[in-house]
Amino acid sequence: MVEAARDVVAFTGAGISTESGVPDFRSPGSPWLANMPIDFRQFVCDPAARAEAWRRKFAMDDVYRGVAPSRGHRALARLTAAGKISAIITQNIDNLHQASGVPDAALIELHGNGSYARCLDCGRRHELNEVRRSFESVGVAPRCDCGGLIKSATISFGQPMPEREMRRAQEATLGCDLFLAIGSSLQVYPAAGFPQLAKRNGARLVIVNRDPTPLDPLADLIVRGDIGDALALWSA
Repeated sequence: MVEAARDVVAFTGAGISTESGVPDFRSPGSPWLANMPIDFRQFVCDPAARAEAWRRKFAMDDVYRGVAPSRGHRALARLTAAGKISAIITQNIDNLHQASGVPDAALIELHGNGSYARCLDCGRRHELNEVRRSFESVGVAPRCDCGGLIKSATISFGQPMPEREMRRAQEATLGCDLFLAIGSSLQVYPAAGFPQLAKRNGARLVIVNRDPTPLDPLADLIVRGDIGDALALWSA
């Protein structure tokens, strides 16, 4: 199916990174359950919430420090390099697609990237090691030189979705004839709307996931096996 397609778009969720050691959000015992992201409005309005957000952020960074791309990441990178995949739309914030060699031009991060921070006012990039040193030395959420709040470059609950990335994702989805939904529960919107958009536009839909999803009835093919095994076969 991948070989016969003209234009393939991959859509990835947390499941592609669990083989790398990055915990997903829903599994029993997941460290995310004790370190859930702080709502964006709370982060902006409450200094104590900002400090707690950074404490949780660094706690989770410690959980998956040193993780490497999975077989699934590497397979998608090979398919992208070969010209089969035109875009990878990801819900993940772990930077593992970049680490696998996927170029920025082919990657669309709907929920941002957790490997650095940005000022909410001026947009300046801040490296996390600097932010962490500042936070741990004084116990107060840091601010940018411009006075703005510094926040992990991820999209929090309640924070507007990035317009440019949403537009890129829509354009890629409408241009494909095969849409691969990989390792996603397909329950989080608006991201989960892209597989449906692809299907409505005439593309074939393949869902590769450990568990059933609400969009399974729309799929042309469902793969319940290991993500790394499935993608390795398609990228061989």
